[in-house]
Amino acid sequence: MIDKTSTALIVALISILGLTSCIRYNVAEPLDRFSSPEMGTADGNEITVTAGSTWFAEGEYENFILTGQALTGENAEAALLFHHTDGKSGYEVAFRNGAIDGTRKSGSLTSVRNLYRSLAEDGKWFDFEIAVRGHNIMIAINDTVVVCYTEPEHPYRTKEYAGRLLSRGSIALKGMSGDVTFRNLNMTRLEKDAVNEADTMPRIDEQNDAVIRFQQQNFPVIDYHVHLKGGLTKEMAHAMSMNYGINYGVAPNAGEGGVGRMLADDKEVYEYYNEVKDMPFLRGVQGEGRKWTATFSQKALGVFDYLFTDGMTIVDHKGRLSRIYRPEEVHYDGVTKEQYMDHLVDQTVKILTNEPADIYANPTFLPEELNAEYAKYWTDERIDRVLDVLKKHNIALEINARYKIPSFDIIRKAKERGIKFTFGTNNVDADFGKLEYCLQAVDECGLTAEDLWFPTMSVRGTREVVLYNKW
Repeated sequence: MIDKTSTALIVALISILGLTSCIRYNVAEPLDRFSSPEMGTADGNEITVTAGSTWFAEGEYENFILTGQALTGENAEAALLFHHTDGKSGYEVAFRNGAIDGTRKSGSLTSVRNLYRSLAEDGKWFDFEIAVRGHNIMIAINDTVVVCYTEPEHPYRTKEYAGRLLSRGSIALKGMSGDVTFRNLNMTRLEKDAVNEADTMPRIDEQNDAVIRFQQQNFPVIDYHVHLKGGLTKEMAHAMSMNYGINYGVAPNAGEGGVGRMLADDKEVYEYYNEVKDMPFLRGVQGEGRKWTATFSQKALGVFDYLFTDGMTIVDHKGRLSRIYRPEEVHYDGVTKEQYMDHLVDQTVKILTNEPADIYANPTFLPEELNAEYAKYWTDERIDRVLDVLKKHNIALEINARYKIPSFDIIRKAKERGIKFTFGTNNVDADFGKLEYCLQAVDECGLTAEDLWFPTMSVRGTREVVLYNKW
């Protein structure tokens, strides 16, 4: 005779076996039944979410591949939540397009891997894919992987985002502003041992990582000054960017005299742009040397998100083109170092006044001999001359991670004037760190996201190009 306890166990076992037998793995099935506390229920392969509404899909999921298409209206934003359990736990994927203005864009794993340039456009349907395999989360927009994040054993999370962890839960669509429509959602359940074979980068130790702390604050972490040289390929930069959680602005040199990829004319500008326009980077270009303003049209360079230049190549006091980062090209020829410094500041002011750059890169760089006494040569008067021209022409000041310039004192003075900042490295190879000096400067100088520059702030298209050098 079977007692009541045994009967209950048998019923529970049959129920579990029955439920398990209904779950199919590695088979794509429509995700087309939703319910909303505000809106009721919805069936079908298309659903629109509006500001303030949340739609929950049937079922719970752990490892999966979710594919679909989305359509955003202008200034519209929505989030797709997964492993959602209690209204706070689980991850969010952002759906928001538009210009590069400092807001998180489509494909962002919000507050963990924020993206600031979208590969999609408002008013056009775009494909997306979200996959969870074990500890790895992969997100693709229009067939390009934009996030490949592996949750470490000990993730760093602030109190606000303590629930942003992998577990198991429902799928939800949450409207934030405007209308975002989803269609053709298909869910493929994966087995517990599913692995993303493309996840080859080492896990980040988030307990000792500065970048994740900025991500958790939704503070944009963008390196605008990355060059494909010294063995760094587009593919390597793509993988590193996703692993580190740093958005990269990849830039060739337009002009002459630099190192790495050089563009010689408008034709090469357009050819390069077509190579990289679908890559998950911000697209920049560096005016190199002092002849570039006479070589390229504003229209051609305008296809890039931003343009930067520096004062590392000058016309010296005897009319010679001098790359001051090369000691053999720095000649004093009878002038004192103080006089040479004055001429260097004169040249920097001319460059920033007459060349329509968005960003002053490698700022306050000095030749090797002068740099040994950086604070001596960068007097208040000289600093003011440079900051005056930045403010006048709405040029951003790069905080450079490689050279650790400008000094914190100069950064503080620039902030007091309302000058905006960018972060940049100017790498020479594929091993160039994680913006350590830049992130330290944020803390030391009290910078906020409001102090940062974004391409929507560019005014270079309105500036006159003055050919001030005679060759």
